[in-house]
Amino acid sequence: MKGTCLCGAIEVIAGDAHVQIGLCHCSMCRRWSGGPFFAVHCDDKVRFNGAEPRRYRSSEWAERGFCGDCGTHLFYRLVPDGEYFVSAGLFQQAPLELVSQIFIDEKPPFYALANDTPTLTGKQVFEQFAAGQ
Repeated sequence: MKGTCLCGAIEVIAGDAHVQIGLCHCSMCRRWSGGPFFAVHCDDKVRFNGAEPRRYRSSEWAERGFCGDCGTHLFYRLVPDGEYFVSAGLFQQAPLELVSQIFIDEKPPFYALANDTPTLTGKQVFEQFAAGQ
């Protein structure tokens, strides 16, 4: 799958991406994106053509990437294993499907989604992360 930022300075190529979207309601993702973060789980082999993404280390285990020219949010990346969660909006032509929601306990009451998906609280997410280590 391929996509670009708003200005076209960065092309994102996700070779082994899934067509499933995971949604994060955590306060950091909402602050970063202005709402929940819709992400496609990709492997660690995401490539970027054109300008180099700017990176912000948002926690000890993750960094976020964006275009330094137009500000488009590109990815959330787990530092320990290098896996990318790429912004679903970049892939305009992909047949994507929302399949899960995390940090549901941090979702504010001012929006609701009609999609009936499995959900995890923040505690459950961290428990799964710890079990996978």
